[in-house]
This record gives sequence, C-alpha cells and structure tokens, in this order.
Amino acid sequence: MSETAIDKQRVADSFSRAAATYDQAAAFQRSAGSNLLARIPAQLQAHEIVDLGAGTGYFTRALTQRFAVAAAGLDLAEGMLRFARQCNGSEHALLDRQPRWVVADAEALPLRPASQDLIFSSLALQWCPDLARAIAEARQALRPGGCLAFNTLVEGTLFELQRAWQSVDAFVHVNRFMPSDELRQILAASGFSHWRCDLETHVLRYGQLGELTRELKALGAHNINQGRPGGLTGRARLRALTQAYEAFRQPEGLPATYQVAQILMFKES
Repeated sequence: MSETAIDKQRVADSFSRAAATYDQAAAFQRSAGSNLLARIPAQLQAHEIVDLGAGTGYFTRALTQRFAVAAAGLDLAEGMLRFARQCNGSEHALLDRQPRWVVADAEALPLRPASQDLIFSSLALQWCPDLARAIAEARQALRPGGCLAFNTLVEGTLFELQRAWQSVDAFVHVNRFMPSDELRQILAASGFSHWRCDLETHVLRYGQLGELTRELKALGAHNINQGRPGGLTGRARLRALTQAYEAFRQPEGLPATYQVAQILMFKES
C-alpha cells in the first residue's frame, strides 16, 4: 500500500471516529463554509449539485435548501455519512428534497463527465495528497459554465500551536498546509476559464490550551503528516507545550489562527 493510500485511510478513519462530536465543535468550520456559500453568484442556476467532503451533511442540506434540488453529499469517511443519513432522517425529515450520500474519493470522483452544475467543498480538499488532481476531477465532472466553489486551509493555520511544539521537540505535531502562492499556481494551471482566490483570517480564542486540543480531537483533525510522534505525549512535554503556548496569550485568551483560502472557479462555457 502506498503512503498516499495510508494517509487517506488515516484521514477517513479519524473523521469517521469524530462524526458524533463534530457538529458540536464545528463553529469555525460552519463560519468558513457559510462565507463560501455566500460567495456563489445568486444568478447561478444549479440543477445537479455535489457537496464534496460533506462530513455530517450540514452544507449538503444548506445547498439542497438554497437551490431546491437534492444535492449529493460525497465523503471519504463512511462514518461521517452514516451520521449524516441518521441526522437527515430525523432532524431534517421535513425537507421536500432529500440529499443523497455517497462514499467517494475527491481524487477519483464517481461522477459522469459534464454532469454537474456546482461542486461545493468546504474545508475538505486540504486533506487531498494531490490537490491538482482533485481540481482536475472536479473540472471534468462540471458542465460548461459550471462552478467549483471550495475553500481550504493554507500555511499559517495554527501557527501558534506549531511554534509552541517546536520549542518542545523536533517532531511534526501540527498538520502542514500549502503556502498560498503554491495554491495560486495550481489554480492558474487548472484549465478553468476564470477563478478567484480570497484569503480570510479567523482567530479563535480559548481560555486554556486544553480547550483547543479537545476541539481538534472532537473534529477529527488529527496530525497525519510524516514525522509525527508515535505513542502518547508525556506529562512533562505537555507542561512544556502549555508554557510555550502561554507566550501567545492575549487579554481575550489564547489565540488559534486559521488561514482560509476562499475560491470560486468557473469552467469555460
């Protein structure tokens, strides 16, 4: 099995385990996704819609309601989709049009060429080992004039946690994210007729470091990079990490910064 396949399985397993706790810890994720949804032009006519990396289905349902069509929720994490189906069958049972749920890999989409009007993906494609391939798959699935709307985390995300860990040991404890310049190069080479990439900074505040680490665990956003430490983290290292992170404390609390690229791409008509 390749390293890429191992990483994808690790991502899928991590998010599947977090399905039941994800929504309670996903305030930032919903804010970033709502900002992306608001960027989609009001005049866009979409009859076939995919939510790629649907997770628990929050934005799959939002897309279904906005466009009055049954969106399809695709995700690599089968556990997330099981939770989405259960949620859709109870809390959202009154929807006129029910979303569809499909286990799928963004780098090998089970979609017919030129079959989709809108592919929406919020904070999912940063987990793809080959972002360019995922974008190419989306472009192939879009009809002429179709839109790929996605956001992704870029370099600078959780830099406070990264720097605090660097003062403790040489392991990789925080997921690495693509520099924004590299991202723009991939977008420019994608073959889309036109695109736009805007950067947003979100700063979350916490009273104690443990609140942040528990939230990351609840979200399933574990460290998947090579060079990560094995086994449990000892108490002495955790104390050292906590002390190092305290250097970032502000009157409002301990900051955790997320850098989000909000992207709209349109296929040639």
